[in-house]
Amino acid sequence: MSTPKNIAGNPSQQKLAAAFQSALLRLSVMGLTKQYLRYVTSAVFGVIGSQKANIAYVTLRGGERGRYVAVAACEHVFIWDVRKGEKVLILQGQKHEVTFLCPSPDGIHIAVGYEDGAVRIFSLLNGESNVSFNGHKSAVTVMHYDGLGARLVTGSRDTDVIVWDIINECGLYRLRGHKDVITQALFLKDKNLLVTSSKDSFVKWWDLDTQHCFKTMVGHRSEVWGMLLLNQEKRLLTGSADSELRAWDIHYLQEEKAEGEPKVKKGKTLLDDGDDEDNDEGVDESLEERILSCKKAGSILREARDRVVSLTADRKARVIACHGNDSVLELFTVLSDDEVQKKMTKKLKKAKKRAAKAQEDTGEEAAEPVVERMLKDEIIRLTNIKASAKIRWVDCLSCAGGELKVALLLQNNTVETYSLKTSDKTPTANKTARLTLGGHRTDVRTLAFSSDNLAILSASGDTVKVWNRSTLQVIRTMACEYALCSLFVPGDRQIILGTKSGKLQIFELASGSLLETVDAHDGALWSLCLAPDQRGIVTGSADKRVKFWEFELIKDQCTGQKRLTVKHTRTLQLEEDVLCVKFSPDHRLLAVSLLDCTVKIFYTDTLKFFLSLYGHKLPVLCLDISHDNTLIATGSADRNVKIWGLDFGDCHRSMFAHDDSVMFLQFVPKTHLFFTAGKDKKIKQWDADKFEHIQTLEGHHREVWCLTISPNGDHIVSSSHDKSLRLWERTREPIILEEEREMDREAEFEESMAKGDVPVVPGETQGEAAPAGKKTIETVKAAERIMEALELFKEEARKMEEHKYACENAGKELPPPKPNPILVAFGNISPSRYVLDVIKKVRSSELEVSLLVLPFPYVPELLKLFNSYIQQGLEVELVCRCLFFLVKIHFGQITSNQMLLSVIDELRSNTLSKVGEIRDVMGFNSAALQFLQREIESKEDVMFFAEATGRLKENKKKRRKRERAVLTIA
Repeated sequence: MSTPKNIAGNPSQQKLAAAFQSALLRLSVMGLTKQYLRYVTSAVFGVIGSQKANIAYVTLRGGERGRYVAVAACEHVFIWDVRKGEKVLILQGQKHEVTFLCPSPDGIHIAVGYEDGAVRIFSLLNGESNVSFNGHKSAVTVMHYDGLGARLVTGSRDTDVIVWDIINECGLYRLRGHKDVITQALFLKDKNLLVTSSKDSFVKWWDLDTQHCFKTMVGHRSEVWGMLLLNQEKRLLTGSADSELRAWDIHYLQEEKAEGEPKVKKGKTLLDDGDDEDNDEGVDESLEERILSCKKAGSILREARDRVVSLTADRKARVIACHGNDSVLELFTVLSDDEVQKKMTKKLKKAKKRAAKAQEDTGEEAAEPVVERMLKDEIIRLTNIKASAKIRWVDCLSCAGGELKVALLLQNNTVETYSLKTSDKTPTANKTARLTLGGHRTDVRTLAFSSDNLAILSASGDTVKVWNRSTLQVIRTMACEYALCSLFVPGDRQIILGTKSGKLQIFELASGSLLETVDAHDGALWSLCLAPDQRGIVTGSADKRVKFWEFELIKDQCTGQKRLTVKHTRTLQLEEDVLCVKFSPDHRLLAVSLLDCTVKIFYTDTLKFFLSLYGHKLPVLCLDISHDNTLIATGSADRNVKIWGLDFGDCHRSMFAHDDSVMFLQFVPKTHLFFTAGKDKKIKQWDADKFEHIQTLEGHHREVWCLTISPNGDHIVSSSHDKSLRLWERTREPIILEEEREMDREAEFEESMAKGDVPVVPGETQGEAAPAGKKTIETVKAAERIMEALELFKEEARKMEEHKYACENAGKELPPPKPNPILVAFGNISPSRYVLDVIKKVRSSELEVSLLVLPFPYVPELLKLFNSYIQQGLEVELVCRCLFFLVKIHFGQITSNQMLLSVIDELRSNTLSKVGEIRDVMGFNSAALQFLQREIESKEDVMFFAEATGRLKENKKKRRKRERAVLTIA
């Protein structure tokens, strides 16, 4: 580094310059001059509804019913306004894919289940989540609220059923018994019962008071995929792997006893009509323990022959919707008792007429006709709805005036809604909305950025879309053939697609029209590359040819205006299928990837062979050349990435890049950094000079097919088999590789900790019921925080004892010891209060598991603290909850410890007295509120909490009467 002339004569400036040069040299030696910047996820778009989770009608801010639907979009939840076709709310997820949605009965919240077994409750008013549950080991498959919305039942792939308390934000219990994936779980409204179905072909009835299974229905020969409760929960409808919907009559024995009906004989099973295979062999036959009996009522035949994919009903269970793996939705209606009675009366009249006519013809006296009430008289077929593609999920909503709204989530990334009148004799469904604009029907196989970094091109098997990068809105949608590669023509006014049939399609963006289709190749056109001089393109195909094309303007015969076309100039014939082609930036070389696992380099001008790069064990699927023409990087189906020198074709380094095939590779413009995309759902960034892995972009839930980097390198767009497009953004945050590796190791360690064995509760056997929570890294951290707080409390107590002893020895009052900085930071609170604050900050759903992993030596000190809290009246409810749980799990050790007997005795008396006081206060306040309610109602003649629907109906009736009166007068 030379010294500037203007400081050559100044010694002090020379010293500064020398110091500056040495500092620069040290930095370059340390490797800090090369700075990596972090890419983060910016947005998810292109997905309308993911297939893993169901679709559900929701209500936003008291809006119109049936206007908004909630669907999963990878790890997020999108709320769509089907009338406008717009996204109105996004419930942000974290990492794992959404697997189930369940709106609360009040319509204010929605429960979202995830792939990792977590459940989060979102508010539909602001889109925030304040409640989360973690109890399942694998994906949540079903969720349902009870009638009040106070409890939530969840079923999972781990075969467990968990009941959660929404109000207290904690798990109540875990129910074990099924041997396969849970497919449905339903609360019974007026009884504390739960019914669950599973792929193990069993339907189980659970008594939630005792948390045990009191009845197992074994009348299904295959998986039970769906289940409904009908007729005021007196009938059960199940769907399995055949074309039958089986109906079961439910008799509640306690109600029958109360009504004075005959008792059921002891030892008699009422599961079926007498068929041996339908007998309920798993039921305890003692009369005292039997709560209900089930008897098969018959079957409804579906038109579809395959299994039931989803079975649902509206809220009043009057309309049943069912579909299989096809595009037909079958709708059935459940008649009320009055409607069935009318139907049976008509049937009886017809039967009597037929009997009378037969008597007249034969002259013989016939017996009195009897009409039996059959299942087909109670559940009748309403209509069928033919969707535009295969149906994945369905939801129904009954509205005023007998209108039924149906929302369908299809398998091709589409949402359709239908409306029909159930009161019509032959109801016909009308399609009211179809959400298709915001995504592709099939996987996006090619992406491209415009030269100004503002437009994104995505092409799939049937359409090509151009998106605005800043708003993520679709600018143009054009029909095309199955696209495999694409690019923007210089000027960004036209785009060119290479298709699976070997054609080149040229589109004009201004009009959105197809300008020309060129029959370029006889096989699939796998690769397309723009020439560095921007005057033409090169194409590579499965027909073993590489063709060179030049852009040309010709006069259109229809419009008379000039339009773009391509002119074939040269052809390079090869011995194997061409998978990828790439020009070097100086237009000197052409790299061609072949099916024989090699990459051949040719001179562009003469097409003479230059180099052959061999070493991959499987074909090279992608390659790219650096901006300075020195390096070529190749990605292969053998999961490796190799970096080669373009001077001699020497392999600089071979790196194991992905756990599956490397599908795409591209250099960041004007750098030696490059990105790879693989079938292992990951995108990785690499340094081609230092051969280091820089960062991993995780977010996609399926194979990543392709990506594209903007010309300025600030943005990346990737596409995946999960139908989503993801936008990644370069931030100003630098990446320090050592810290990245340390964070990766910490994440692996935390994951292994969470997967560890759950602590065993002493005295508890592994029966049907178990605790709801599970050990996670959050519960371990919470237990560590409690232990640290207790250690701080002990340390402060020891300091105070030493200070007291020193004062006694000195005979005078000494200055108190300095408090712990943590206590000062929390506002000079006492150590005991700090322990309580730490316990309060533990999530309610994680409290029991955190206390469970707490070692016993900390428990005696905690019990003494609980005694002081209860005496002072601090957080009595929380303290009692912790106290009872600790006494339960450590009962043996506590009772055998003589030192704790006095503490337990004090806790008993203090707890009883303090809880009694709180109960008296709550009773007094409740009575006072009821008194105030009665006073206000008597004074103002209004009813508190009146049913809104009833008032609405009354107002409508009054309005109709007034309108009729006006019409009569007129």
